[in-house]
Amino acid sequence: MWPYFPKAEFERIGSDPTKMNPEFMEKLVDLREALNSPMRINSAYRTPEHNSRVSSSGLNGPHTTGKAIDIGIAGEPAYHMVLLAMSMGFTGIGVRQSGDWNGRFIHLDCLENEETRPRPALWSYP
Repeated sequence: MWPYFPKAEFERIGSDPTKMNPEFMEKLVDLREALNSPMRINSAYRTPEHNSRVSSSGLNGPHTTGKAIDIGIAGEPAYHMVLLAMSMGFTGIGVRQSGDWNGRFIHLDCLENEETRPRPALWSYP
């Protein structure tokens, strides 16, 4: 569907690639090209019900919009991803870079500023 992000990559994590926002995915492709490194998707589109089970953001979390993704990445590559994502206009960046190396990730989204969800925003996960 998009260069570097085949349908099978979404299916591997139980996500529906047709629910992803095309403009968001084009921005993600641009980020992938700027990084010049593979990106492993950990989480993408989630149904509201699934999101409420796995996230404190409930039924209306960023992943339910098709404009959010979690990328499994750690160390120096994660640092570079955050810098590039900020420069490219991603409006939500969540960082989990502690604990088990395989559990580390960067959340990226392109949500609009709202009273209940201010953007741009940068946060860390425990």
